[in-house]
This record gives sequence, C-alpha cells and structure tokens, in this order.
Amino acid sequence: MLSRLKLTLRPCAYFCRCMHTVEKGRPLMLSPRTNKGMAFTLEERQILGLHGLLPPKIETQDIQAMRFKKNLDRIRSPLTKYIYVMGIQERNEKLFYRVLLDNIEELMPIVYTPTVGLACSQYGHIFRRPKGVFISILDKGHVRSILDNWPETNIKAVVVTDGERILGLGDLGVYGMGIPVGKLCLYTTCAGIDPRGCLPVCIDVGTDNETLLKDPFYLGLYQKRDHSHHYDELIDEFMEAIVNKYGRSTLIQFEDFGNHNAFRFLKKYKDKYCTFNDDIQGTASVALAGLFSAQRVIKKPITEHRYLFLGAGEAALGIADLIVMSMKEAGMPEKEAQKKIWMFDKFGLICEGRSEPIEDNQVAYAHPAPKSTKTFLDAVNLLQPTTIIGVAGAGRLFTKEVISAMGRNNERPIIFALSNPTTQAECTAEEAYTLTEGRCLFACGSPFDPVTLPDGRVLKSGQGNNAYIFPGVALAVILFGVRKISDQVFLEAAKALADQVTNEELAEGLLYPNISNIREVSINTAVKIGEFLYANGLALEYPEPKDKREFLMSKMWKTNYESFVPDIYDWPESATKLPSL
Repeated sequence: MLSRLKLTLRPCAYFCRCMHTVEKGRPLMLSPRTNKGMAFTLEERQILGLHGLLPPKIETQDIQAMRFKKNLDRIRSPLTKYIYVMGIQERNEKLFYRVLLDNIEELMPIVYTPTVGLACSQYGHIFRRPKGVFISILDKGHVRSILDNWPETNIKAVVVTDGERILGLGDLGVYGMGIPVGKLCLYTTCAGIDPRGCLPVCIDVGTDNETLLKDPFYLGLYQKRDHSHHYDELIDEFMEAIVNKYGRSTLIQFEDFGNHNAFRFLKKYKDKYCTFNDDIQGTASVALAGLFSAQRVIKKPITEHRYLFLGAGEAALGIADLIVMSMKEAGMPEKEAQKKIWMFDKFGLICEGRSEPIEDNQVAYAHPAPKSTKTFLDAVNLLQPTTIIGVAGAGRLFTKEVISAMGRNNERPIIFALSNPTTQAECTAEEAYTLTEGRCLFACGSPFDPVTLPDGRVLKSGQGNNAYIFPGVALAVILFGVRKISDQVFLEAAKALADQVTNEELAEGLLYPNISNIREVSINTAVKIGEFLYANGLALEYPEPKDKREFLMSKMWKTNYESFVPDIYDWPESATKLPSL
C-alpha cells in the first residue's frame, strides 16, 4: 500500500512542476524562446513529451552553431543572408544570439546597416512572420489594448519608428519595422539585454511613398501620411500607454522619425519620459567619439577645429549640438563654439538672411553670409574647414575635388562620410585615403574594406556605427534605474568610447575600437555612464553597486541553453508513512 502511494505522488510532482515551468511537447519546440532543437537532453525529451519528436542524436549548441555558420557561408546575397539569419531568430533565439555574438564583425552588417536598409525596402516581399507591435492611426484610443496583446509583461526597452525617414531611403511606412527589430537585436548582442524585455513598435500613420501605395505586397495602411493633430494625439497616447503598462522607467528609443517630428518629440518628451532619439543623440555621440580619437592623432583640441556639415537635419544638428557642449566643457563660450560650425543643406550654405527657409533648430548655425557659395566645393574652398561631416544621405557629394581641397588645406583633414546605407555614403574609404595620400582621418557610416595605398600602407576605416553607443547607454539606463536621460549622458558615452581606442588601432586608421570587441565596449561604456549617473544623483538603483562592472555582468542575458528539467527530489520516507490504524 505504501509503495503504491509513493509511486502516485512522484509523477504528480513531475507533472505539476513541468506545467508551471514551460510548455510541453511540440509547443516547446515551436517557440523561439524555449526551442533548443536537437540540444534537448534525453531527460528533457522524456519528461517534457518531446521523445520521438526529434531525431535520436543529442547535439551541443556548439554543433548547432557550426551548422548555422556553415550554411550561412554558402549564401552570397546579403539580402538572402538576412532572411536566413532572421529566420533562425524566429526558431531558436538562444542559437541566433550565440552565432551573432561569435561572428559580430561579419554579421552586424547583415542584421543592421547596410543590409537592414535593403531588407526594409523589400519588407513586404520577404515577410514571413510578424515581429513586434503594429499600431495604426485607426487604433487611436485603443493603444493600451493593443499593448495588452503582447505576451511579455516585463518590458524594459521599446524602440519605436513611424517609418518616415528610414536611413537614407526616405518614407517606407510600416516597412520600417526592420529598424526597431534590428536595433533591439543589437541591444541583446552588444549589451546582453534580455530580449524578452525588448519591444519593437511601428506606428503606422500612412505613407507618402507613391511606390508603396501601389505595391500589392505593402503591409501597411494604403493612405497618405497623416500630418494632422491626430498623429500627435496617437504618439501622446502611445507614450502614456507604455509607462502606464510597463512603468515610468521604461526606456523608449525613437528611431527614424522625420526631421521635424524627431526634434519636436525629443523636446516634448525628454523631461517627462525615459527617452532618447538615436538619430539625433546616438549619432552625435558616436561622431563626437570619432573626433575625440582624431584629436589624439593630430594633437589639436576640439575647440581649434572648423566644422562644415553636408546636411542640416537631425543627425547634423545633433552632432553639432554635442560638439558645442564639448567645447563649452572645455571652457569656450557657447556662441563662440557655434561660430565654428557651418552647415550646407539642399539649398546651399545656411547663412543669416538667406531667402530659403531656416528651421528653428538651425538658427544657431546660421552665420553672416560670406562670399557667394553655390556648391559644397565652394564652401570648402571659402571656409577652409579642418573637418567635413556628411550626413545628408544624398550619395557621393564628397567629390574628388572636395576631398582634394581638404587635402590641400589641411595636413591631416578629418573626413566623416556617415550616411547610410553604403549607396548613400558621401564617399568611399578608398577615395578619401587615396586622394589625401593616406593623410586623412576617415570615418564612415557603413563598412568599407581596408585600403592599400601605392606606398604599400594598408589603412582601415572606422565605422561610426551607433551600435557603439546605444546598447551601452541602454544597459546603463535600464540597470542603474534612470527616469530621464540628459544630453550629458551622450557626452560621457562619447568620451568612454574614444578612451577605448588603442594606439595600435589609431595607427591602422581606426577611430573606433574593433567591432569584434563591441560587447566589451558596451559594458565599459555603461560603467562610465553609471559613474556619471551616481555622481550626479540621476540613478535610482540603490544601494549603488560598488563594482558596477560586476553588477552589469551579473544581470546580462546569457546565450547558453537552460535546463527545462523540473526540480525533482525525494522526501524522507517518514513524511509519507501512514499512521498506525
């Protein structure tokens, strides 16, 4: 009698524990969060109802990663690689991030710029499975109920776009969802942020892209973009719904909004929510870090440079404002710092009193008009900048003549061609290095191959990739408990990034650390930001971690498989002994 009672007790414990821990059977394999493929152990297969549903072999994650990489290496098309890699994310999340982290230098250009731009432009044609939350203008008044449909409840970071200005490709509407998805992939890969706490969001208010409105595969609303007060009301409702559901400290990253809306929303929300705009502040921080690195090479402080921007949108203004902040920190008055920065937009040089419109955010950089300048080359020859920064997304406008002029006017010219994707870059690394005889300090938005000069020197190009900044910022903000993100955070991030560039990397032409070390870079950046946050009373995580690096490492999500075997143990025999009757 007693032995039969014991037998009935233990299977019940197995069953109840399994049901509360994970799904059983095929659902366990169909969820990317729990699927291990053939790495489920024999014990897991037997207990969780998987035995016989998989081939008999039990594999390690190492073997799975090897297979993944071998299949990937057979693919030549970047877009096909993107489809294959993101398909793995849809099936086995742990394996996806393991391979991405192990091969970050090779795969970052696939899951992020430049290939993600191509993927966005073809999003409806390659669409397989939805990722993230889609909120349309027709859902106004019901945003919270849409968020309630998302299965995860402990969201720490949201990346949101309305698809109006995707990279240098313009208005892609809901096709822009590839950007929040890609950004959050890098949150996890570069900074170890738990993907279960990440939410990509696309706000669909229509599109002004006529091609998409005629595309039968387009996935969004077939209507012109709504620019009315309903748009603002929808964004307001979205922001409030996020913090009401997930908490006031939820990080909300704005991505690829149109210039006017990007600045407007940043100004409107930055003191009310935990938010930042990566196109403005992240780009600014990574560009400033490149300038700090260049400063180490040419031994000339940032206050002694003259800057000329090609483009005057959110990226240009964000970089310019952060340069001014850095100059002010170095002791230069704000007005004097602003006078060192000029901008050239589609109408020409931004000057006081010009007939073409000047936006409010551009006024600080509109100076008294010099002699007539019709072209960017005219501006380079007239102003003789030490630094040119391209963020116009208009293609090869750093012409041979422009680069040659920079080389004539400066012993070590600084040339940053930061526009994405590669087709929109202002010039290539080969053009910049060759036309300046290897003397320029070059950074780019998309990766370029190393350049071999006629004298045999090989120079690499530093990619001014926002991924050096936003994962580390997000890691610090989430784990140190920040409710408002000040501009100073991005200045500190720029300093931290530049400090991690080695002298050997500078000698190779690099202005940023090797991308293969980006996880380490993000951790170090987060530590420096944490020190700033606690020193200025901006961190709410208490007590303050004594070893901030150890604290961050202990909280980071891991790619190794977890055991799904329920907690099974025996009680003493006396506990189940029947009383004497």
